[in-house]
Amino acid sequence: MKLPVGIQTFEEIRTEGYIYIDKTRHLVNLIDTGKIYFLARPRRFGKSLTVSTFDALFSGKRELFKGLYAEEFLNRSEFQPSPVIRLDMSQISTGKGIEVFDSALKQMTIEMAERMDVDVPVHQPAGEILRNVIVKTARKENKKVVVLVDEYDKPYTDFVNDTVMAEKMRNALRDYYIQFKSNDEYIRFTFITGISKFAKFGVFSTLNTPKDISLSPKYAELCGYTEEEIIRYFPDYLEDTAHEMQISTQELLERMRYYYNGFTFDGKAETRMYNPFSTLSFFADMDFVNYWIETGQPKFIADYMKHRNLTVEQFRCFPVSKGFAQSPGDVDTTPPEGFLYQSGYLTLRPGDSDALSLDYPNTEVLNAMSELVTQNLLQYGDESYSHCRTDLLVGLINNNTEKVIGAFNRLLASIPYDDYTAAARQNISTNDYAMKPQEWLYRASILSFLQGCGVVVAAEMHSNKGRPDLVIAHRGSVWVIEIKVAHEGESATEKAEEAFRQISEQHYAAPYPGAICLGLGIDDTVRQISASRMEL
Repeated sequence: MKLPVGIQTFEEIRTEGYIYIDKTRHLVNLIDTGKIYFLARPRRFGKSLTVSTFDALFSGKRELFKGLYAEEFLNRSEFQPSPVIRLDMSQISTGKGIEVFDSALKQMTIEMAERMDVDVPVHQPAGEILRNVIVKTARKENKKVVVLVDEYDKPYTDFVNDTVMAEKMRNALRDYYIQFKSNDEYIRFTFITGISKFAKFGVFSTLNTPKDISLSPKYAELCGYTEEEIIRYFPDYLEDTAHEMQISTQELLERMRYYYNGFTFDGKAETRMYNPFSTLSFFADMDFVNYWIETGQPKFIADYMKHRNLTVEQFRCFPVSKGFAQSPGDVDTTPPEGFLYQSGYLTLRPGDSDALSLDYPNTEVLNAMSELVTQNLLQYGDESYSHCRTDLLVGLINNNTEKVIGAFNRLLASIPYDDYTAAARQNISTNDYAMKPQEWLYRASILSFLQGCGVVVAAEMHSNKGRPDLVIAHRGSVWVIEIKVAHEGESATEKAEEAFRQISEQHYAAPYPGAICLGLGIDDTVRQISASRMEL
Protein backbone atom coordinates (compact mmCIF):
# COMPACT_ATOMS: atom_id res chain seq x y z
CA MET A 1 0.00 0.00 0.00
CA LYS A 2 1.03 3.63 -0.59
CA LEU A 3 2.44 6.08 1.94
CA PRO A 4 -0.03 8.92 2.69
CA VAL A 5 2.65 11.63 2.81
CA GLY A 6 0.90 14.97 3.26
CA ILE A 7 -2.60 13.50 2.71
CA GLN A 8 -5.09 14.65 5.35
CA THR A 9 -8.37 13.45 3.86
CA PHE A 10 -9.71 10.22 5.36
CA GLU A 11 -11.80 9.33 2.33
CA GLU A 12 -8.86 9.69 -0.05
CA ILE A 13 -6.66 7.51 2.13
CA ARG A 14 -9.31 4.79 2.35
CA THR A 15 -10.28 4.75 -1.32
CA GLU A 16 -6.92 5.35 -3.02
CA GLY A 17 -4.89 2.52 -1.51
CA TYR A 18 -2.98 4.40 1.20
CA ILE A 19 -1.98 2.99 4.58
CA TYR A 20 -4.32 4.07 7.38
CA ILE A 21 -3.45 3.67 11.06
CA ASP A 22 -6.75 2.83 12.73
CA LYS A 23 -7.42 5.45 15.41
CA THR A 24 -11.20 5.19 15.23
CA ARG A 25 -11.63 3.54 18.64
CA HIS A 26 -10.62 6.87 20.19
CA LEU A 27 -13.19 8.72 18.10
CA VAL A 28 -15.98 6.33 19.04
CA ASN A 29 -15.09 6.65 22.72
CA LEU A 30 -15.21 10.45 22.50
CA ILE A 31 -18.64 10.34 20.89
CA ASP A 32 -19.95 7.84 23.44
CA THR A 33 -18.72 9.72 26.50
CA GLY A 34 -19.11 13.44 25.84
CA LYS A 35 -20.24 16.30 23.65
CA ILE A 36 -17.59 19.02 23.30
CA TYR A 37 -13.82 18.46 23.19
CA PHE A 38 -10.61 20.38 22.68
CA LEU A 39 -7.30 18.84 21.51
CA ALA A 40 -3.94 20.58 21.09
CA ARG A 41 -1.21 18.88 19.07
CA PRO A 42 1.90 20.12 17.17
CA ARG A 43 2.02 20.71 13.43
CA ARG A 44 1.70 17.80 11.01
CA PHE A 45 0.53 15.42 13.73
CA GLY A 46 -2.71 14.21 12.17
CA LYS A 47 -5.17 16.76 13.57
CA SER A 48 -6.72 17.48 10.18
CA LEU A 49 -6.96 13.76 9.41
CA THR A 50 -8.75 13.29 12.74
CA VAL A 51 -11.23 16.03 11.84
CA SER A 52 -11.73 14.49 8.39
CA THR A 53 -12.35 11.07 9.97
CA PHE A 54 -14.94 12.54 12.34
CA ASP A 55 -16.62 14.12 9.30
CA ALA A 56 -16.87 10.77 7.48
CA LEU A 57 -18.00 8.99 10.64
CA PHE A 58 -20.86 11.36 11.47
CA SER A 59 -21.82 11.48 7.78
CA GLY A 60 -22.38 7.71 7.94
CA LYS A 61 -19.96 6.69 5.17
CA ARG A 62 -19.98 3.04 6.14
CA GLU A 63 -17.96 1.81 3.19
CA LEU A 64 -14.93 3.80 4.39
CA PHE A 65 -14.87 2.09 7.79
CA LYS A 66 -14.95 -1.55 6.76
CA GLY A 67 -12.50 -3.47 8.88
CA LEU A 68 -11.93 -0.55 11.26
CA TYR A 69 -12.94 -0.28 14.90
CA ALA A 70 -15.67 2.26 14.09
CA GLU A 71 -17.49 -0.15 11.78
CA GLU A 72 -19.40 -1.45 14.81
CA PHE A 73 -20.43 2.11 15.75
CA LEU A 74 -21.94 2.71 12.32
CA ASN A 75 -23.81 -0.60 12.47
CA ARG A 76 -25.57 0.22 15.73
CA SER A 77 -29.32 0.22 15.34
CA GLU A 78 -29.63 3.66 16.92
CA PHE A 79 -27.00 5.31 14.71
CA GLN A 80 -28.23 8.17 12.53
CA PRO A 81 -26.01 10.36 10.33
CA SER A 82 -25.72 14.04 11.28
CA PRO A 83 -25.13 17.16 9.17
CA VAL A 84 -21.52 18.26 9.65
CA ILE A 85 -20.37 21.88 9.78
CA ARG A 86 -16.62 21.79 9.28
CA LEU A 87 -14.50 24.92 9.63
CA ASP A 88 -10.81 25.06 8.70
CA MET A 89 -9.39 28.28 10.11
CA SER A 90 -6.02 27.72 8.46
CA GLN A 91 -7.61 28.56 5.11
CA ILE A 92 -8.26 32.16 6.12
CA SER A 93 -5.62 34.74 5.23
CA THR A 94 -4.40 36.97 8.05
CA GLY A 95 -1.58 38.82 6.32
CA LYS A 96 -3.59 41.88 5.26
CA GLY A 97 -5.10 43.00 8.55
CA ILE A 98 -8.18 42.43 10.64
CA GLU A 99 -10.63 43.86 8.08
CA VAL A 100 -9.51 41.43 5.39
CA PHE A 101 -9.62 38.61 7.94
CA ASP A 102 -13.20 39.49 8.92
CA SER A 103 -14.19 39.49 5.25
CA ALA A 104 -12.49 36.11 4.61
CA LEU A 105 -14.10 34.57 7.71
CA LYS A 106 -17.46 35.81 6.55
CA GLN A 107 -16.95 34.40 3.04
CA MET A 108 -15.92 31.00 4.41
CA THR A 109 -19.09 30.88 6.49
CA ILE A 110 -21.25 31.86 3.53
CA GLU A 111 -19.69 29.06 1.51
CA MET A 112 -20.50 26.66 4.35
CA ALA A 113 -24.13 27.81 4.19
CA GLU A 114 -24.16 27.05 0.47
CA ARG A 115 -22.84 23.55 1.11
CA MET A 116 -25.54 23.01 3.73
CA ASP A 117 -28.12 24.48 1.29
CA VAL A 118 -29.52 27.07 3.70
CA ASP A 119 -30.22 30.78 3.20
CA VAL A 120 -28.29 33.18 5.43
CA PRO A 121 -28.14 36.98 5.85
CA VAL A 122 -24.96 37.59 3.86
CA HIS A 123 -24.69 41.24 4.93
CA GLN A 124 -24.47 40.36 8.62
CA PRO A 125 -21.21 39.77 10.58
CA ALA A 126 -19.57 36.34 10.29
CA GLY A 127 -20.81 35.23 13.73
CA GLU A 128 -24.44 35.98 12.86
CA ILE A 129 -24.06 34.07 9.59
CA LEU A 130 -22.63 31.10 11.49
CA ARG A 131 -25.60 31.19 13.88
CA ASN A 132 -27.94 30.96 10.92
CA VAL A 133 -25.98 28.08 9.41
CA ILE A 134 -26.22 26.10 12.64
CA VAL A 135 -29.89 26.80 13.39
CA LYS A 136 -31.25 26.57 9.85
CA THR A 137 -29.31 23.39 9.05
CA ALA A 138 -30.60 21.69 12.21
CA ARG A 139 -34.17 22.74 11.47
CA LYS A 140 -33.94 21.80 7.80
CA GLU A 141 -32.55 18.32 8.52
CA ASN A 142 -34.57 17.93 11.74
CA LYS A 143 -31.31 16.80 13.36
CA LYS A 144 -28.71 18.36 15.57
CA VAL A 145 -25.53 19.33 13.74
CA VAL A 146 -21.91 18.33 14.34
CA VAL A 147 -19.35 21.16 14.50
CA LEU A 148 -15.69 20.41 13.68
CA VAL A 149 -13.11 23.20 13.92
CA ASP A 150 -9.61 22.60 12.56
CA GLU A 151 -6.67 24.92 13.42
CA TYR A 152 -8.94 27.07 15.61
CA ASP A 153 -5.95 29.17 16.75
CA LYS A 154 -4.20 29.76 13.42
CA PRO A 155 -5.40 33.36 12.93
CA TYR A 156 -4.28 34.15 16.47
CA THR A 157 -0.88 32.43 16.54
CA ASP A 158 0.07 34.09 13.26
CA PHE A 159 0.68 37.17 15.42
CA VAL A 160 2.63 35.65 18.28
CA ASN A 161 5.14 38.53 17.99
CA ASP A 162 2.46 41.23 17.62
CA THR A 163 0.32 41.35 20.74
CA VAL A 164 -1.88 44.17 19.42
CA MET A 165 -2.93 42.21 16.34
CA ALA A 166 -3.16 39.02 18.38
CA GLU A 167 -5.69 40.70 20.66
CA LYS A 168 -7.75 41.87 17.67
CA MET A 169 -7.77 38.35 16.27
CA ARG A 170 -8.71 36.90 19.64
CA ASN A 171 -11.68 39.27 19.91
CA ALA A 172 -12.83 38.43 16.39
CA LEU A 173 -12.60 34.68 17.07
CA ARG A 174 -14.37 35.06 20.41
CA ASP A 175 -17.31 36.77 18.70
CA TYR A 176 -17.39 33.95 16.16
CA TYR A 177 -17.01 30.96 18.46
CA ILE A 178 -19.61 32.26 20.92
CA GLN A 179 -22.22 30.92 18.51
CA PHE A 180 -21.39 27.38 19.64
CA LYS A 181 -22.58 28.19 23.16
CA SER A 182 -25.60 30.30 22.28
CA ASN A 183 -26.86 27.63 19.87
CA ASP A 184 -25.92 24.59 21.94
CA GLU A 185 -29.44 23.13 21.70
CA TYR A 186 -28.89 22.62 17.96
CA ILE A 187 -25.47 20.93 18.29
CA ARG A 188 -24.93 17.18 18.80
CA PHE A 189 -21.12 17.14 19.05
CA THR A 190 -18.22 19.63 18.86
CA PHE A 191 -14.54 18.86 18.29
CA ILE A 192 -12.01 21.71 18.24
CA THR A 193 -8.34 21.26 17.51
CA GLY A 194 -5.28 23.43 17.04
CA ILE A 195 -1.57 23.71 17.71
CA SER A 196 -1.61 25.65 20.94
CA LYS A 197 -3.53 26.53 24.06
CA PHE A 198 -2.60 30.19 23.64
CA ALA A 199 -6.09 31.27 22.68
CA LYS A 200 -8.02 28.56 24.51
CA PHE A 201 -9.03 30.46 27.60
CA GLY A 202 -9.43 33.85 25.93
CA VAL A 203 -11.30 32.65 22.84
CA PHE A 204 -13.35 30.02 24.66
CA SER A 205 -14.28 32.18 27.64
CA THR A 206 -17.75 32.63 26.18
CA LEU A 207 -18.06 28.98 25.12
CA ASN A 208 -19.40 26.02 27.06
CA THR A 209 -16.13 24.80 28.53
CA PRO A 210 -14.82 22.01 26.28
CA LYS A 211 -13.25 18.94 27.83
CA ASP A 212 -9.54 19.38 27.20
CA ILE A 213 -8.11 15.98 26.23
CA SER A 214 -4.68 17.32 25.25
CA LEU A 215 -2.95 15.73 28.28
CA SER A 216 -5.33 12.83 28.80
CA PRO A 217 -3.51 9.46 29.01
CA LYS A 218 -6.57 7.86 27.42
CA TYR A 219 -6.05 9.90 24.24
CA ALA A 220 -2.25 10.24 24.25
CA GLU A 221 -2.09 8.02 21.14
CA LEU A 222 -4.97 9.68 19.26
CA CYS A 223 -2.57 11.50 16.92
CA GLY A 224 0.84 10.27 15.82
CA TYR A 225 2.29 6.77 15.56
CA THR A 226 3.44 4.46 18.31
CA GLU A 227 6.37 2.16 17.59
CA GLU A 228 4.01 -0.81 17.77
CA GLU A 229 1.84 0.78 15.07
CA ILE A 230 4.88 1.35 12.84
CA ILE A 231 5.86 -2.32 13.17
CA ARG A 232 2.29 -3.46 12.50
CA TYR A 233 1.34 -1.18 9.59
CA PHE A 234 4.68 -0.63 7.81
CA PRO A 235 6.44 -4.05 7.75
CA ASP A 236 7.32 -3.86 4.06
CA TYR A 237 8.70 -0.34 4.36
CA LEU A 238 10.75 -1.32 7.39
CA GLU A 239 12.20 -4.27 5.51
CA ASP A 240 12.91 -2.29 2.33
CA THR A 241 14.52 0.60 4.21
CA ALA A 242 16.67 -1.73 6.31
CA HIS A 243 17.78 -3.49 3.11
CA GLU A 244 18.61 -0.16 1.45
CA MET A 245 20.69 0.90 4.47
CA GLN A 246 22.27 -2.56 4.75
CA ILE A 247 21.29 -2.99 8.38
CA SER A 248 18.85 -5.25 10.23
CA THR A 249 15.25 -4.25 10.82
CA GLN A 250 15.93 -4.14 14.55
CA GLU A 251 18.86 -1.77 14.07
CA LEU A 252 16.70 0.40 11.81
CA LEU A 253 14.01 0.62 14.52
CA GLU A 254 16.64 1.60 17.07
CA ARG A 255 17.91 4.38 14.81
CA MET A 256 14.36 5.58 14.09
CA ARG A 257 13.58 5.55 17.79
CA TYR A 258 16.65 7.68 18.48
CA TYR A 259 15.93 10.13 15.69
CA TYR A 260 12.14 10.45 15.36
CA ASN A 261 10.42 8.99 18.44
CA GLY A 262 9.76 10.95 21.63
CA PHE A 263 6.71 13.22 21.54
CA THR A 264 4.84 12.74 24.81
CA PHE A 265 1.39 14.13 25.50
CA ASP A 266 0.68 12.74 28.94
CA GLY A 267 4.09 13.14 30.59
CA LYS A 268 4.62 9.38 30.87
CA ALA A 269 7.87 7.81 29.74
CA GLU A 270 6.17 4.80 28.17
CA THR A 271 3.85 6.79 25.87
CA ARG A 272 6.10 8.19 23.17
CA MET A 273 4.92 9.06 19.69
CA TYR A 274 6.43 9.45 16.24
CA ASN A 275 5.42 12.45 14.17
CA PRO A 276 3.51 11.02 11.16
CA PHE A 277 4.94 13.44 8.61
CA SER A 278 8.55 12.71 9.57
CA THR A 279 7.92 8.97 9.68
CA LEU A 280 6.22 8.82 6.29
CA SER A 281 8.81 11.13 4.70
CA PHE A 282 11.60 8.96 6.10
CA PHE A 283 10.12 5.81 4.59
CA ALA A 284 9.64 7.63 1.27
CA ASP A 285 13.22 8.94 1.12
CA MET A 286 14.99 6.27 3.21
CA ASP A 287 17.17 8.98 4.73
CA PHE A 288 17.44 10.52 8.20
CA VAL A 289 16.49 14.13 7.50
CA ASN A 290 14.93 16.84 9.68
CA TYR A 291 11.53 16.81 7.96
CA TRP A 292 9.18 18.17 10.61
CA ILE A 293 10.76 21.51 11.42
CA GLU A 294 10.95 22.43 7.72
CA THR A 295 7.15 22.27 7.45
CA GLY A 296 6.75 25.25 9.77
CA GLN A 297 8.51 28.61 9.95
CA PRO A 298 12.09 27.73 10.90
CA LYS A 299 13.43 31.27 10.43
CA PHE A 300 10.69 32.55 12.72
CA ILE A 301 11.77 30.14 15.47
CA ALA A 302 15.45 31.03 15.02
CA ASP A 303 14.62 34.74 15.25
CA TYR A 304 12.44 34.11 18.30
CA MET A 305 15.39 32.45 20.05
CA LYS A 306 17.87 35.12 18.95
CA HIS A 307 15.77 38.14 19.87
CA ARG A 308 15.20 36.76 23.36
CA ASN A 309 18.85 35.77 23.87
CA LEU A 310 17.98 32.11 24.29
CA THR A 311 20.21 29.08 23.85
CA VAL A 312 19.09 25.62 22.82
CA GLU A 313 20.71 23.90 25.76
CA GLN A 314 18.96 25.87 28.49
CA PHE A 315 15.68 24.04 27.80
CA ARG A 316 17.06 20.55 28.35
CA CYS A 317 15.33 18.82 31.29
CA PHE A 318 13.52 22.06 32.12
CA PRO A 319 11.33 21.50 35.22
CA VAL A 320 7.69 22.59 35.05
CA SER A 321 4.56 21.98 37.10
CA LYS A 322 1.48 20.06 36.05
CA GLY A 323 -0.35 23.36 36.24
CA PHE A 324 2.00 24.81 33.64
CA ALA A 325 1.40 21.83 31.34
CA GLN A 326 -2.37 22.40 31.57
CA SER A 327 -2.23 26.22 31.25
CA PRO A 328 1.12 27.41 29.85
CA GLY A 329 -0.10 30.99 29.40
CA ASP A 330 -1.23 33.30 26.64
CA VAL A 331 0.89 34.71 23.85
CA ASP A 332 1.68 37.94 25.70
CA THR A 333 2.31 36.32 29.09
CA THR A 334 3.86 32.93 28.49
CA PRO A 335 7.62 32.53 29.07
CA PRO A 336 9.80 31.13 26.26
CA GLU A 337 9.43 27.56 27.53
CA GLY A 338 5.65 28.01 27.25
CA PHE A 339 5.91 29.18 23.65
CA LEU A 340 8.28 26.38 22.62
CA TYR A 341 6.14 23.78 24.41
CA GLN A 342 2.91 24.91 22.79
CA SER A 343 4.59 25.07 19.38
CA GLY A 344 5.78 21.45 19.67
CA TYR A 345 9.52 22.15 19.88
CA LEU A 346 9.54 20.97 23.49
CA THR A 347 7.57 18.04 24.86
CA LEU A 348 6.68 16.70 28.29
CA ARG A 349 8.86 14.31 30.25
CA PRO A 350 8.43 12.80 33.72
CA GLY A 351 10.05 14.96 36.39
CA ASP A 352 10.95 14.56 40.01
CA SER A 353 8.17 13.18 42.20
CA ASP A 354 4.83 14.22 40.69
CA ALA A 355 6.30 17.09 38.68
CA LEU A 356 7.04 17.22 34.95
CA SER A 357 9.85 18.55 32.81
CA LEU A 358 10.30 19.77 29.25
CA ASP A 359 12.84 18.60 26.71
CA TYR A 360 13.25 18.33 22.95
CA PRO A 361 11.14 15.41 21.67
CA ASN A 362 13.90 13.67 19.76
CA THR A 363 17.15 14.04 17.88
CA GLU A 364 15.39 15.40 14.79
CA VAL A 365 13.98 18.40 16.64
CA LEU A 366 17.06 18.97 18.82
CA ASN A 367 19.46 18.91 15.86
CA ALA A 368 17.21 21.07 13.71
CA MET A 369 16.76 23.65 16.47
CA SER A 370 20.50 23.66 17.13
CA GLU A 371 21.26 24.19 13.45
CA LEU A 372 18.71 26.98 13.11
CA VAL A 373 19.94 28.90 16.12
CA THR A 374 23.63 28.44 15.30
CA GLN A 375 23.15 29.36 11.66
CA ASN A 376 21.17 32.45 12.61
CA LEU A 377 24.09 33.60 14.75
CA LEU A 378 26.85 32.71 12.30
CA GLN A 379 25.24 34.41 9.33
CA TYR A 380 26.33 37.75 10.79
CA GLY A 381 29.97 36.65 11.18
CA ASP A 382 32.79 36.50 8.68
CA GLU A 383 32.32 32.83 7.90
CA SER A 384 29.16 31.16 6.71
CA TYR A 385 27.54 28.34 8.61
CA SER A 386 28.13 26.00 5.68
CA HIS A 387 31.88 26.70 5.67
CA CYS A 388 32.11 26.31 9.43
CA ARG A 389 30.14 23.04 9.36
CA THR A 390 32.28 21.62 6.54
CA ASP A 391 35.51 22.34 8.40
CA LEU A 392 34.16 20.69 11.53
CA LEU A 393 33.06 17.50 9.76
CA VAL A 394 36.26 17.23 7.73
CA GLY A 395 38.27 17.73 10.89
CA LEU A 396 36.37 15.04 12.78
CA ILE A 397 36.65 12.52 9.95
CA ASN A 398 40.39 13.12 9.41
CA ASN A 399 41.31 13.51 13.10
CA ASN A 400 42.43 17.06 12.25
CA THR A 401 42.43 18.98 15.53
CA GLU A 402 43.34 22.26 13.83
CA LYS A 403 40.24 22.23 11.67
CA VAL A 404 37.96 21.23 14.56
CA ILE A 405 39.30 23.97 16.82
CA GLY A 406 39.15 26.46 13.95
CA ALA A 407 35.45 25.70 13.45
CA PHE A 408 34.80 26.08 17.18
CA ASN A 409 36.62 29.42 17.24
CA ARG A 410 34.66 30.84 14.31
CA LEU A 411 31.52 29.86 16.18
CA LEU A 412 32.65 31.52 19.42
CA ALA A 413 33.74 34.67 17.57
CA SER A 414 30.25 35.07 16.09
CA ILE A 415 28.21 34.86 19.28
CA PRO A 416 27.50 38.04 21.28
CA TYR A 417 27.99 36.46 24.69
CA ASP A 418 27.18 39.61 26.63
CA ASP A 419 23.62 39.40 25.34
CA TYR A 420 23.32 35.82 26.56
CA THR A 421 24.43 36.32 30.15
CA ALA A 422 20.86 36.46 31.49
CA ALA A 423 19.95 33.22 29.72
CA ALA A 424 23.04 31.52 31.10
CA ARG A 425 22.35 32.70 34.64
CA GLN A 426 18.77 31.45 34.37
CA ASN A 427 19.95 28.02 33.20
CA ILE A 428 22.60 27.76 35.91
CA SER A 429 20.04 28.70 38.54
CA THR A 430 17.54 26.17 37.19
CA ASN A 431 19.98 23.27 36.90
CA ASP A 432 22.24 24.10 39.84
CA TYR A 433 25.46 24.17 37.83
CA ALA A 434 28.49 25.36 39.79
CA MET A 435 30.13 27.43 37.06
CA LYS A 436 30.29 30.97 35.80
CA PRO A 437 27.70 31.95 33.13
CA GLN A 438 30.40 32.38 30.46
CA GLU A 439 31.75 28.89 31.06
CA TRP A 440 28.31 27.36 30.61
CA LEU A 441 27.79 29.37 27.42
CA TYR A 442 31.01 28.16 25.83
CA ARG A 443 30.00 24.56 26.44
CA ALA A 444 26.37 25.06 25.44
CA SER A 445 27.26 26.90 22.22
CA ILE A 446 29.77 24.27 21.09
CA LEU A 447 27.32 21.51 21.97
CA SER A 448 24.50 23.13 19.98
CA PHE A 449 26.83 23.60 17.01
CA LEU A 450 27.76 19.92 17.06
CA GLN A 451 24.12 18.87 17.33
CA GLY A 452 23.16 21.16 14.47
CA CYS A 453 25.85 19.57 12.30
CA GLY A 454 24.25 16.17 12.82
CA VAL A 455 27.12 14.85 14.92
CA VAL A 456 26.34 12.25 17.57
CA VAL A 457 27.41 13.95 20.79
CA ALA A 458 26.82 13.24 24.46
CA ALA A 459 27.40 15.85 27.13
CA GLU A 460 27.45 16.16 30.87
CA MET A 461 27.64 19.87 31.41
CA HIS A 462 30.01 20.16 34.38
CA SER A 463 27.92 17.97 36.66
CA ASN A 464 29.12 16.20 39.76
CA LYS A 465 29.10 12.81 37.99
CA GLY A 466 32.66 13.05 36.72
CA ARG A 467 31.73 12.92 33.05
CA PRO A 468 33.64 14.61 30.22
CA ASP A 469 32.17 17.77 28.77
CA LEU A 470 31.72 16.22 25.32
CA VAL A 471 31.96 12.78 23.75
CA ILE A 472 31.69 12.98 19.96
CA ALA A 473 31.17 10.02 17.65
CA HIS A 474 31.39 10.62 13.89
CA ARG A 475 32.19 8.25 11.03
CA GLY A 476 34.03 5.80 13.24
CA SER A 477 36.03 8.39 15.16
CA VAL A 478 35.43 9.15 18.83
CA TRP A 479 36.57 12.37 20.49
CA VAL A 480 36.60 12.86 24.27
CA ILE A 481 36.78 16.58 25.01
CA GLU A 482 37.17 18.48 28.25
CA ILE A 483 36.96 22.28 28.28
CA LYS A 484 38.49 24.68 30.81
CA VAL A 485 38.16 28.46 30.75
CA ALA A 486 41.01 30.80 31.60
CA HIS A 487 39.63 33.98 33.08
CA GLU A 488 41.60 37.20 33.44
CA GLY A 489 45.05 36.52 34.86
CA GLU A 490 44.90 32.78 34.15
CA SER A 491 46.81 30.81 31.50
CA ALA A 492 44.86 29.10 28.70
CA THR A 493 47.79 26.72 28.22
CA GLU A 494 47.64 25.64 31.83
CA LYS A 495 43.86 25.20 31.53
CA ALA A 496 44.29 22.97 28.47
CA GLU A 497 46.82 20.85 30.40
CA GLU A 498 44.42 20.69 33.35
CA ALA A 499 41.57 19.60 31.05
CA PHE A 500 43.70 16.88 29.47
CA ARG A 501 44.93 15.71 32.87
CA GLN A 502 41.33 15.37 34.04
CA ILE A 503 40.49 13.17 31.04
CA SER A 504 43.47 10.96 31.85
CA GLU A 505 43.09 10.75 35.62
CA GLN A 506 39.33 10.18 35.50
CA HIS A 507 39.68 7.59 32.69
CA TYR A 508 37.05 9.32 30.58
CA ALA A 509 38.26 7.58 27.41
CA ALA A 510 38.30 4.06 28.87
CA PRO A 511 34.97 3.05 27.28
CA TYR A 512 36.19 4.26 23.86
CA PRO A 513 39.28 2.39 22.60
CA GLY A 514 41.20 4.49 20.10
CA ALA A 515 39.47 7.71 21.14
CA ILE A 516 41.09 11.09 20.60
CA CYS A 517 41.49 12.83 23.98
CA LEU A 518 41.42 16.60 23.64
CA GLY A 519 41.84 19.18 26.39
CA LEU A 520 40.85 22.72 25.39
CA GLY A 521 41.81 25.98 27.09
CA ILE A 522 39.56 28.95 26.28
CA ASP A 523 40.94 32.44 26.90
CA ASP A 524 37.90 34.33 28.19
CA THR A 525 39.48 37.72 27.45
CA VAL A 526 39.39 37.03 23.69
CA ARG A 527 36.70 34.30 23.78
CA GLN A 528 38.78 31.88 21.76
CA ILE A 529 40.31 28.44 22.21
CA SER A 530 43.92 29.53 22.65
CA ALA A 531 45.52 26.27 23.74
CA SER A 532 44.95 22.55 23.38
CA ARG A 533 46.46 19.23 24.36
CA MET A 534 45.64 16.12 22.33
CA GLU A 535 46.56 12.47 22.53
CA LEU A 536 45.26 9.26 20.95
